Amino acid sequence: MRVDYAEISLRGGREDNQDRVGAVVSPQATLMVVLDGMGGHAQGDVAAELGGKVLLERFGQQQQPLLDPLGFLHLALGRAHEEVVGLGAGLPIERRPRTTCVVCLVQEGTAWWAHMGDSRLYLLRKGVVQHRTRDHSHVELLLQEGFITADQMQNHPLRNFVEVCLGGDPLLPEMHVARCLRVQPGDLILACTDGFWANLSDIDLANRLFSDQPLADSLRGLAELAVRRGGPGSDNTTASVLRIKD
Repeated sequence: MRVDYAEISLRGGREDNQDRVGAVVSPQATLMVVLDGMGGHAQGDVAAELGGKVLLERFGQQQQPLLDPLGFLHLALGRAHEEVVGLGAGLPIERRPRTTCVVCLVQEGTAWWAHMGDSRLYLLRKGVVQHRTRDHSHVELLLQEGFITADQMQNHPLRNFVEVCLGGDPLLPEMHVARCLRVQPGDLILACTDGFWANLSDIDLANRLFSDQPLADSLRGLAELAVRRGGPGSDNTTASVLRIKD
């Protein structure tokens, strides 16, 4: 497969950047990872760094294309969770490092993805958002039950309350691993942290990413827009995007 890839990570209005983003891109297979270290816990940046390192290294050790994409995602995320849990050994449960995560594998005309927390994956096709992951968060539950609207979700006081993550409790957390989806030339796969998506609408994403600009320029424009809308205290803002060429 031929693809275009771009990534960006902005500190926003925070003192440091606890987000991490990375990818391995090859003609046989591509793996994208985006992680958001949870700032309410110790060493969120270290948790995100370690989680991403484990995922990308394990992918690099596999023969590509992978024979069992679902098995790889389960095992790699399980290993990443164990490693991040190890950072907090001996610490009180509330102080253990944690991170959200979204990971996507693309090979042989198909995409497979998994996520924990409120870092998201979007699939855009023919100028519109076709799919997005559902956050492991309290406000996502309120949205799905019809108690709040998508607009109210953005500024809800419990928006940052994440129910699933890498790290913390040693028990393997619930993860959502999607079945494969066929991709088409022109499709865009976007992985991002909540600092990116919280200040952007689906229309913003589609209009910018399907413009005539180079992919990296479109992504940077979206990230800078998200930071501006977030104001002086804007969150770390991180995203990666893959365009299927053929």
